[in-house]
Amino acid sequence: MGHSRGKAQADAPMEPMRIAKAIAHAGLCSRRDAEGWIEQGRVAINGTVLKTPAYVLKSDDRVTVDGQLLPGARPARLWRYHKPKGLLTSHKDPQGRRTVFETLPPELPRVVSVGRLDLNTEGLLLLTTDGALARHLELPSTGWLRRYRVRAYGNVTQSDLDSLADGVTIDGIAYGPVEARIDRSPGKNVWLTLGLREGKNREVKRLAEHLGLKVNRLIRTSFGPFSLGDLTPGAIKEVPRRMLADQLGATLAAQIGLRKPQRAAR
Repeated sequence: MGHSRGKAQADAPMEPMRIAKAIAHAGLCSRRDAEGWIEQGRVAINGTVLKTPAYVLKSDDRVTVDGQLLPGARPARLWRYHKPKGLLTSHKDPQGRRTVFETLPPELPRVVSVGRLDLNTEGLLLLTTDGALARHLELPSTGWLRRYRVRAYGNVTQSDLDSLADGVTIDGIAYGPVEARIDRSPGKNVWLTLGLREGKNREVKRLAEHLGLKVNRLIRTSFGPFSLGDLTPGAIKEVPRRMLADQLGATLAAQIGLRKPQRAAR
């Protein structure tokens, strides 16, 4: 499914299991939301209200959220979702605009997004039940390539695009190496394919503006090994558990419940 630099660089151990991460693993909310719950006094350890999200869990700790025992961590799940243009990648919007999460099937469990897509950006958005996994996959160090199809107004040469291969600094912000090619140039617009690994805010649009182009359509076609494929706008499809485990690597797959931990050889 799509192209990437291989498996995510996930066999390195993740950080110790802090309480907010454990709540995210249990599927109740994202790690960031869990930190907010702790600040609100909704989380207790062994009957004592927790004061800080920096607490590292012990094996015999009894965790409650709003007085209810924390459910056991469930295996992470991941979906490919074709985000339509005009939806916010947010759980709530103060301005009342429609969000991705309001349009998902009602039978879907609570999910968080792996990164975000802008309001007018469409295409592949990964959704997961595991907030800690989402945060891990968002990191540039994970090494997964994000590919975009870009329609932009203006003229550009392949030589111009090649200048992005070693990275570029725009308005004091350093952007990493970008793979870019011209697909076709119908009329006054040009279609490009861009591949990048960082996914900074409005990165594609700023790179295009740097080259004298104005983006008028932006579609993410893949994120690492997962591609948009034939998903129609608004459609969603779960990534098979075995495929997800294979792409994450043995260590991370075990940590999020997809595989049993491997025993060290004697």
